[in-house]
Amino acid sequence: MHIRTSFPYETTHEDLRIPLSDGTLLYARMWRPLTDEPVPAILEYLPYRLTDWTAPRDWQRHPWYAGHGYASVRVDVRGHGNSEGMPGDEYSATELADGVAVVNWLAAQPWCDGKVGMFGISWGGFNSLRIAALAPEPLKAIVTVCSTDDRYDNDVHYMGGSVLAVDMHAWAATMLAFVSRPPDPRYVGEGWRDMWLQRLEEVDPLIHTWLDHQTRDRYWRHGSVCEDYGAIDAAVLAVGGWHDPYRDAVLRLVEHLPADRVRGLIGPWSHQYPDRGLPPGPAIGFLQETLRWWDHWLKGKDTGAMSEPLLRAYVTDSHPPATVYDTLPGRWVGEPAWPSPNVTTISYGLQGAPFLVRSPQHTGIDAGRFLPVGNDADLPPDQREEDGRSVCFEFEAAEETWVLGRPRVRLRLTSEVPRGQVIARVCDVAPDDSSTLVTRGVLNLSARQGRDQVVPWEPGVTQDVEFELNGIGHAFPAGHRIRLSVSSAYWPWIWPQPDSAAGFTLDPEGSFLELPVRTTESDSGTASGTGITFEEPEQSAPLGVNSPVTLDEPRPERLVVRDVAKGEWRLEVDPRHGGTRVYPDGLECTEEALETYTINESDPLSARARSDWSVRLHRPELAWDTTVRTRSELGCDETGFFASNEVICTDGGEVVFHRTWEKRIPRTAG
Repeated sequence: MHIRTSFPYETTHEDLRIPLSDGTLLYARMWRPLTDEPVPAILEYLPYRLTDWTAPRDWQRHPWYAGHGYASVRVDVRGHGNSEGMPGDEYSATELADGVAVVNWLAAQPWCDGKVGMFGISWGGFNSLRIAALAPEPLKAIVTVCSTDDRYDNDVHYMGGSVLAVDMHAWAATMLAFVSRPPDPRYVGEGWRDMWLQRLEEVDPLIHTWLDHQTRDRYWRHGSVCEDYGAIDAAVLAVGGWHDPYRDAVLRLVEHLPADRVRGLIGPWSHQYPDRGLPPGPAIGFLQETLRWWDHWLKGKDTGAMSEPLLRAYVTDSHPPATVYDTLPGRWVGEPAWPSPNVTTISYGLQGAPFLVRSPQHTGIDAGRFLPVGNDADLPPDQREEDGRSVCFEFEAAEETWVLGRPRVRLRLTSEVPRGQVIARVCDVAPDDSSTLVTRGVLNLSARQGRDQVVPWEPGVTQDVEFELNGIGHAFPAGHRIRLSVSSAYWPWIWPQPDSAAGFTLDPEGSFLELPVRTTESDSGTASGTGITFEEPEQSAPLGVNSPVTLDEPRPERLVVRDVAKGEWRLEVDPRHGGTRVYPDGLECTEEALETYTINESDPLSARARSDWSVRLHRPELAWDTTVRTRSELGCDETGFFASNEVICTDGGEVVFHRTWEKRIPRTAG
């Protein structure tokens, strides 16, 4: 990592309050070059508290952009951080309208030349896409990283029509802790406590809303840009990683947006900016790459950004199973179009007599983290135990086989119950029998005719179903085996259906695995990856946040506990969100979180998820000491989910807010 301290422009930074039409002021921080000439503005807009939570990351990139001639602006969403107003649902109409207003406000400032770009990762990347679909005139280009075009089936809520237990609940719990944090008196003054209490009165756990909409209805279609790609007028650089759950959006965006206004980039990365050097690498000079994009679209420079292939993708070499990789070997390839003329679908027919697939309910305990961020225990370990809980089919790779795109399965199933789900995994099996997960996919059987429908299975009837697996770039070496593993459970990623213990019968006759096989460079006689290079990672000087070492023994990141007598399995996850941090402005912040998932191996109705958060924000110089503690639990019976949430907030040791929510939500599809 190269830390840059000298730039073409000297810079300054200041905190701003951006006015909205209803009088609400959004808190913003701007870095800009010291020049008399107006410059383009680029915006990052999300709820994650710019004065503390994202401050270290912000200082890596916003000053860098300012040093290259841009006004780089970071804005907190209404009702979050030090912004005024009340919090709402994620990506609400109000949030998006506010974002359009911010774009227009930036364009109208005397230091801006009227051109605006947006960028962001995750929530910020989602907002960039969605605001681009609203087409404010000044917004000319965006860079969207680890984001999605489909809120229902490619976000943290549902997968294949099934409830994502592992992240729907955990993320709703995380946002409950986030939204309950107070504004900072250093930045908003003495009125901070009134702002805090007013916000807390408006809080409602997001899990309630998300479980109220178990099919792809109007709620999920709102803000899903896949509903109308034609609404996006800005140029889009879509970026993802093969270990990020949203990477399929990159493939859809380069397929559906005009080729003269879109480029895609997928590396081996997790849910992180590709310059940060977090596992797995290799990291790239991502800020330099985005500067080429901004200079082309906002300054009219010929940077070669649009001369790159439509899609640049990393094809990973085979690697032994591990929960973390510093760097994954492989090579970059370039695709001139998507679907690519270099990719051909190869069908592998399943063999054998019909099999009863009746997986124990803890199948999926070795699935790894849904949203990997570069921690030591994020990725799936050796899959042999998971494969043993599944029905497996193998195909020998007679020659090196490159897979690029989204595999698909077609399965002939017979179910004796009306509800269930099917999970398919593709693994790379080495000669030593180690099994490395390559990709996976899920189908809620009641969603087989569309994610917007609930069609119970007629017991005893045989039907063909098909669904896609997540996209991947992977090279199977000659002599390895391509293993397809099929299971009827995948906890805690997928919340089990009430009838899922019955499983289903899989008939190999008429069942197929379809792989998108790309020509290797030696086969095609070309070198499409030749010339795809990136500079070394570069960032601006870090903020200087300290993380004190404590005497406490750290918890394991992922701990699996089995109660043999009860047949119960428990997974404990420490998401490693923050720990203790001391900021240069004097703020001391301590975060602790623990997620717990339990299930009985034979009872799908025993599934339980719990998330506990504790946050302390402390300013010794102001004698300001606040805490937020939250508890979120989710369970089920045959006909409903039951959610329990609690928030306790203190100021100086005094409890100033305490509320508990208990809600039962009917199981309509999930």
